[in-house]
Amino acid sequence: MFDTLIRADELLARRTPDWVILDCRFSLDDPQAGEAAWRQGHLPGAHYLNLDYHLSGIKNGQNGRHPLPDGQRLAVDLGACGIGPDTQVVAYDDGAAMYAARAWWLLRWLGHERVAVLDGGLSAWLAAGGTTDGADPERHTRRFVMRASRAQAVDVEQVQNNLAEPQFRVVDARAPERFAGVGETLDPVGGHIPGALNRFFRDNLTDQGHFKDAAALRREWLALLGPAEDGTDIVHQCGSGVTACVNLLAMEVAGLPGSSLYPGSWSEWCADPARPVAR
Repeated sequence: MFDTLIRADELLARRTPDWVILDCRFSLDDPQAGEAAWRQGHLPGAHYLNLDYHLSGIKNGQNGRHPLPDGQRLAVDLGACGIGPDTQVVAYDDGAAMYAARAWWLLRWLGHERVAVLDGGLSAWLAAGGTTDGADPERHTRRFVMRASRAQAVDVEQVQNNLAEPQFRVVDARAPERFAGVGETLDPVGGHIPGALNRFFRDNLTDQGHFKDAAALRREWLALLGPAEDGTDIVHQCGSGVTACVNLLAMEVAGLPGSSLYPGSWSEWCADPARPVAR
């Protein structure tokens, strides 16, 4: 079973016909670009999941740019991809794992354990000798079984209450400039949640786009957090609950499991001018 990362050579060697591959490529600037790229060429048999449609819910102007999808609806979509109770799932993208990690987290949120992110994404697959094609995948619909969640989420009220009575620490996955409130372009307000720590999600990766090894990740996370046995007192956020999932995945790889996600993240937090902002 693979439940965090899988290398391209491992996927090439171990994949069997009952494994399900999810292509999660996406562009914030062009929401249709990911599906267009999938149609041009994808891992053989890969199903496409769109961040806005499949991996997010309905926005209301107050719940962030990528709110969580309805769990029952997502379960139907995953079942339509052929994911059953014991299916090994591998998610990939071509953008620092940010969208694949979101799919990884959501499957865990619905209780599915056998899900991993392809380390290095599409480029690693091609470098390992993998091929792509543009054929539509065969459809073998199965019943996706929702189980007790393996991924925890907190809401905006919990984050706000935490300011007065700290129960957890918040880690912001955005770039340092956005965290500081400098050059904000995606959200109407710049800054961060008071008291939050900053760990840019790309700092978990090597220059080649692979995750750093577990020992290096553990050292770097403990340098930020201080001594810790796990991540149960950590809540991750970013701009909209997407790149924060890369930090969540990195902590799992580092042997610091149990952290949570604030899905609304900064885009939800800053939608209410009454909420405090730090810069």
